[in-house]
Amino acid sequence: MLSRINTLTFNGLETLDVDLQVQISSGLPNFIIVGLPDKAIAESRERVRAALHSLGLNLPAQRIVINLAPADLFKEGSHFDLPIALGILAAMNVIPITELNKYLILGELGLDGSVLGINGILPAAIHAKKQQLGLICPAANGSEASWSELSNILAARRLLDLINHFQHTITLPSPQKKVLSTPVCTLDMSDVKGQESAKAALEVAAAGGHNLLMIGPPGSGKSMLAARLPGILPPLTPDEVLETSMIHSIAGELNNGQICLERPFRAPHHTASTPSLVGGGRKASPGEISLAHNGVLFLDELPEFNRPTLEALRQPLENGYVSISRVNAHTTYPSSFQLIAAMNPCRCGHLGDPKLACNRAPLCAREYQSKISGPLLDRIDIQIEVPAVSPWELADVKRGESSEVIRNRVIAARKAQSERLRQLGIKEFYTNASLKGSLLEEIAVLDNEAQNLLITYAERNKLSARAYHRTLRLARTIADLQKESKILKMHIAEALSYRRSLLPDSK
Repeated sequence: MLSRINTLTFNGLETLDVDLQVQISSGLPNFIIVGLPDKAIAESRERVRAALHSLGLNLPAQRIVINLAPADLFKEGSHFDLPIALGILAAMNVIPITELNKYLILGELGLDGSVLGINGILPAAIHAKKQQLGLICPAANGSEASWSELSNILAARRLLDLINHFQHTITLPSPQKKVLSTPVCTLDMSDVKGQESAKAALEVAAAGGHNLLMIGPPGSGKSMLAARLPGILPPLTPDEVLETSMIHSIAGELNNGQICLERPFRAPHHTASTPSLVGGGRKASPGEISLAHNGVLFLDELPEFNRPTLEALRQPLENGYVSISRVNAHTTYPSSFQLIAAMNPCRCGHLGDPKLACNRAPLCAREYQSKISGPLLDRIDIQIEVPAVSPWELADVKRGESSEVIRNRVIAARKAQSERLRQLGIKEFYTNASLKGSLLEEIAVLDNEAQNLLITYAERNKLSARAYHRTLRLARTIADLQKESKILKMHIAEALSYRRSLLPDSK
């Protein structure tokens, strides 16, 4: 008695086919799983045995061998429980194997025969669609799987439901899509009093996808501004929703299979380790920078982060992906995120204020700011000061522009970027911050006055090639917000005003 089941294993976002073979033959009663399984798969024997017993079925008193092919590929995860159980039932002729061969099967089993939710169903469903297979998964993951547009999905709560379905006594209903009803950001930009220049910089950052660093004393509103950035960003495109949700699915971040249409906003604490931020661990899981893909990564108290952790951000900021190498895994995750950072100018936070600054200024500021390396700063397009808000501004009852008004301008600027790329015959969308090579040269064309200003500034301030090109991208975004087709001298001047040293007073 032999049956074969279609399933898979994960390597990051990559899905690898596994041919699960079940053989029941004569010999001493035994239950063996071979094919480089991890401990979770080895423990499947007891979960499967108990689940079948709860249905009144006992394993045959024969030799049962489960082979996970290819045998030289390491497999891990509890999602092999359900395919093993169904493979045994097919070998016992309880379920017709011809029906099971039409499906890709994943799921964990409880001891009572329930089918429990697992991580990674969305990429598995997309893989099943490419292989022209249906999908059998837990009911808890059915909504998540339905976002793959796969038509044939069986989402079961219990193993008995699947047996009855294939014996045609019941029909399992198709799962329905669910959208996260609670918005990611409910904070409004009109709540921020004063800080008009910081608001303008935040709008430029949102319009072009630029990285931003805010420097200012405690209580000046840096975190308040950053928390309101998601409210002015455009919604995710359908392709971005799918790509982002796949990462969150692997990480187990999709609650009840609900997909979020807003851009992710991740704000890890400054005590976060390098693996938690970049990704890693025994299973090479995605880190905060991958969970922030197509969204925002906010690092508050930037100098308080571990130095090697911050330096690990340099490659993802430049390339848009991160490669994680471990003994058992080599995995690549997309990490195209927008970095928003905030910091105090010095340890006491009151550099330049003679009444509040400590007696070690400016030496303490020099030591504090040196925790941020030059190469990392070079990758941050906008570096602005956020001064303390005066009591007169706090007492003003007049409210500023709402997030909705600013968001409309940001969306219009993004549409201008998209239309410009379409005219060049480029279907894929790039924000201004991600323009590279000849595409940047073709889009960010300067007149003579603007070019002379940029060259003079670059020579005087020793701008690197990276900083030079990032200034061009920033000027292109400023021109888009002002609905200008060409980059003018005033756009370069504004872009250069955003690229300054941390605090000249501290030098």
